[in-house]
Amino acid sequence: MNFADAALKGILVGLFMAISVGPTIFVIIKYSLTYSYKAGLAFVLGVSVSDIIYVTLANMAATWLQQLTPYQRIIGVGGAIALMTIGLVGFFKKQAAASAKSADNEVSGSDYFKIWLGGFLVNTLNPGVIVTWLGAVTIIASKPAMYRIVLFGIALIIILGIDFLKVFLAGKLKTLLTPKRVGYMQKFSAVCIFFIGLVLMITTLTSKPAGKGNEEGGVNKILSLGSN
Repeated sequence: MNFADAALKGILVGLFMAISVGPTIFVIIKYSLTYSYKAGLAFVLGVSVSDIIYVTLANMAATWLQQLTPYQRIIGVGGAIALMTIGLVGFFKKQAAASAKSADNEVSGSDYFKIWLGGFLVNTLNPGVIVTWLGAVTIIASKPAMYRIVLFGIALIIILGIDFLKVFLAGKLKTLLTPKRVGYMQKFSAVCIFFIGLVLMITTLTSKPAGKGNEEGGVNKILSLGSN
């Protein structure tokens, strides 16, 4: 087995997924600035658990997961509505005039769970995540199990590591932000989340169903490099 090839592709897939523009980066900034880095980490861990579940299920039952393809549009619309709702609520919610350095004890254990669940649902309801991971598994389905474990293990670690970095970088910005600027950042994040949901809604309703020749994405092109 070519461990070097698996590791290289795992790094490339992880970097591609981590730097792709999506709703998570804006929600991470929102929670990290509004509460604390712990809130941002809770959201990131929710996203990571969702990714791990998808990768595990895809590797164990790629054929079964393909049964979700007919429901891709429904899942996409549901995810779009969720993102747009989060954006609208965040934009119109009156923010307290507080410093960016919110105390950790202002967030209860149940609040952390809700934030974690939010990250899990935002990622789980994103049809792009389903298509990407399932497509990636399908391309290398003929590879040995250890090859797939190395590739996806490295990819998931890189994604989680970069998301952690986003949280701590957002935390560093707190020292430079006044309460007014924090409010602007929260509004901006909410607007970005709403428009990502709107774009997801439009693309979901106007795109061709999966399997019509439009499933070849960036991750799949990476995995196809050097494949027989």
